[in-house]
Amino acid sequence: MTRILVVEDNPDLAFGLRNNLEIEGYEVEVAGDGLRGFARVQDWRPELVILDLMLPGMDGYRVLRAVREEGIDVPVLILTARGEEADKVRGFRLGADDYVTKPFGVLELLARVEALLRRTGKRDGRAGEDADPVERFGDVEVDPATRAVTRRGEAVSLTPKEFDLLLVLLRKRGAVVSRLDLLREVWGHRAAVVTRTVDTHIAELRRKLEDDPADPRHILTVRKAGYRVVP
Repeated sequence: MTRILVVEDNPDLAFGLRNNLEIEGYEVEVAGDGLRGFARVQDWRPELVILDLMLPGMDGYRVLRAVREEGIDVPVLILTARGEEADKVRGFRLGADDYVTKPFGVLELLARVEALLRRTGKRDGRAGEDADPVERFGDVEVDPATRAVTRRGEAVSLTPKEFDLLLVLLRKRGAVVSRLDLLREVWGHRAAVVTRTVDTHIAELRRKLEDDPADPRHILTVRKAGYRVVP
């Protein structure tokens, strides 16, 4: 089972990350400060580290520097509210492999984790060892592994959130998903996101993937309940 270490001092965020990663089949440990995180990297030898920058005791930059100075080549995904280009450049120069800025969508983070493990050849223990299967409805194909969407063989460009929203609906196998659940799964409980955001993204998906967006056959509204996708 692939081991992932989450170094994050916000207990609610750490719990959410651990829960979602364990659902995906990873073995997860959490460290609440930089010193403990560095020690666990040395002792536990995870296959991937999700590392916050603003940590008590020893900030994420120092943790990352110490890990690389020890010659440990574990892939590191930086997770932080600091989204300035200079912060990203500093992180990459210290040896970070990827960078996600808070707030973030859960599916985006999981996709980045999966891609990073696959890219570094350390993916060995996710539930089900094969890549996620291609999803299909109507004349649309969705490849979760590459985040590619095609319609009648032609590539369709979706924004990251449009893709995440579509994938959540597809994985429910025709079940209705409420707006609140979509906000939770795609936007990660972001308070700034309102219900209308879901409706707007659904409208864009219909525009790009339906023959008649005004009378959709596949991406359906269930009155007073939410949305679902049918074949």
